[in-house]
Amino acid sequence: MTTVNLPLLPLGRGKDLDSERGVECPGDLPAASDPDLVARATAAKAALGSRVFVLGHHYQRDEVIQFADVTGDSFKLARDAAARPEAEFIVFCGVHFMAESADILTGPEQKVILPDLAAGCSMADMARLAQVEDAWAALTDAGVADQVVPVTYMNSSADIKAFCGKHGGAVCTSSNADVALEWAFAQKPDAKVLFLPDQHLGRNTAVLQMGIALDECVVWDPRQANGGLTAEQLRDAKMILWKGHCSVHGRFSPDVIDELRAKVPDLNVLVHPECQHEVVLKADLVGSTEFIIKQIEKAPAGSSWAIGTELNLVKRLADAHPELNIMFLDRNVCYCSTMNRIDLPHLVWALESLVNGDVPNVIEVDPDTEHWAKVALDRMLALPGKSHKD
Repeated sequence: MTTVNLPLLPLGRGKDLDSERGVECPGDLPAASDPDLVARATAAKAALGSRVFVLGHHYQRDEVIQFADVTGDSFKLARDAAARPEAEFIVFCGVHFMAESADILTGPEQKVILPDLAAGCSMADMARLAQVEDAWAALTDAGVADQVVPVTYMNSSADIKAFCGKHGGAVCTSSNADVALEWAFAQKPDAKVLFLPDQHLGRNTAVLQMGIALDECVVWDPRQANGGLTAEQLRDAKMILWKGHCSVHGRFSPDVIDELRAKVPDLNVLVHPECQHEVVLKADLVGSTEFIIKQIEKAPAGSSWAIGTELNLVKRLADAHPELNIMFLDRNVCYCSTMNRIDLPHLVWALESLVNGDVPNVIEVDPDTEHWAKVALDRMLALPGKSHKD
């Protein structure tokens, strides 16, 4: 059978009975294969009581979110965990870097658990410590490292946060990236910022909020010698953007915005700053996940919204606000595959293991990395304004 003749199943239009899950999207995800899973999760959580605190990121499946004690973005959840010192176990329904942040901020006697260790983040994986160390050595050889202040997005591994802590830098969220950049440029004469690992958040913040020229932003490609940049380009740049991106937010394209505006009168386009610069320029509103939620909550009935962020959240907002016309800003339906790894079977397994006295999938950051990562986080927390938000 050729690829042309394969029986394709467009999302939302059919199912393959031989597969583990049906395909129903952007409708509800299929019910769990074991109808007792909801009851088992409920019973296990009740048996653990205050010993367990379940965190649910906004991009998680509804089947998981229903068991979260709190929901939110990554750093908010980590701080919520730190505010519950009586909880022995923090079950983080999110991805690996988020669980690391929770471990850094919680007490040494608390255990942070990730129900599926394969729940990573492609963006965080695009900046490895060895690559960043090599980049710093190249910046030193180019004679510009003394001017560079590293700033890493929260969506990065603990060792990248620690690298920034050691080198006088800080962490930022999508809400306070502008404040973090203002701080960074004030640290040194003729300062430059090495922004990790999301080039789009760095570029959008620098150009649209800081007034930095687009040609003063260069992209460091860790797969090329010297990042693919000349010493002259590095000397002229104010922003050195790591070549990384979010696999979900990077999918949105400006031509889809044009198509939707032509079809939907008075359309409001609301996107996350991890989207490409060309998408952000065409949007009406740009902001963090919390910002997106708040905009929808206060939107007037009957208004139309195309939202450029992860589909689980977009669908949850649409379900919660039937008075609005909410659509996903993409031709194709695409969940975050790593966020979606935390499903109900994994959550039930983690909770029942704890009930049985086993502590699975503990996320532990080594003491040195934890120290320097916390230095970078504390620098962010000391910033004025929006530092507490994601």
